[in-house]
Amino acid sequence: MANRVVVILIVLSLISCKGGQKEQKKSQSEIVEISDSSLIFDGKSLDGWEITNFGPQGPVYVSVGEIILGMGDGCTGITWKKDFPTSNYEVTLDAMRVNGNDFFCGITFPVGKDPCSLIIGGWGGTTVGLSSIDGMDASENSTTTLMKFEKEHWYHICLIVTETQIKAMIDSIKVVDFTIGNNKLSIRPEVELSKPFGIASWNTTAAIRSIRVKRIEK
Repeated sequence: MANRVVVILIVLSLISCKGGQKEQKKSQSEIVEISDSSLIFDGKSLDGWEITNFGPQGPVYVSVGEIILGMGDGCTGITWKKDFPTSNYEVTLDAMRVNGNDFFCGITFPVGKDPCSLIIGGWGGTTVGLSSIDGMDASENSTTTLMKFEKEHWYHICLIVTETQIKAMIDSIKVVDFTIGNNKLSIRPEVELSKPFGIASWNTTAAIRSIRVKRIEK
């Protein structure tokens, strides 16, 4: 009698295992990979990007889902070579200062026909703002903000550009809320090669990841 009970239990166990395998296969077949069309960095290569030929730049490469901008003698960066909106868009990315004491994320972007740059951690490491407004740099215009940035720490950056305004946030902190009006936007000569859209660091090793661009409906 005891042997019959053992046999019955083994048979039931085998049936249960087979059923579990069927359920597992079913759940696996239902998994659908969803691509994010807003991503412009695939985490594996510089597809769509060009290493900006500033001249004395540091090494640029992809490592473990990050773009590393190595410390150079001046700017090191990448420039987007495909289509890019000129207005009504949102850019988000994560940036980190790995080494150095100047800006670890300088985003050059179009505002209609004019270029502008959002500088994060410039002028000794703490200055945030737009360069340039009416010829005045991020260190001396109405968008100037001072923030402390830790090395080896990721910061989430959001830049919003419309026909009338430029806004920027770092993590949950609003750092730029600028109405364009009749002001003249421009960029410093050092980042001229970053147009129309590029990301650079200055005498600083930086890491960039999760770069997204979304169009904003009017």
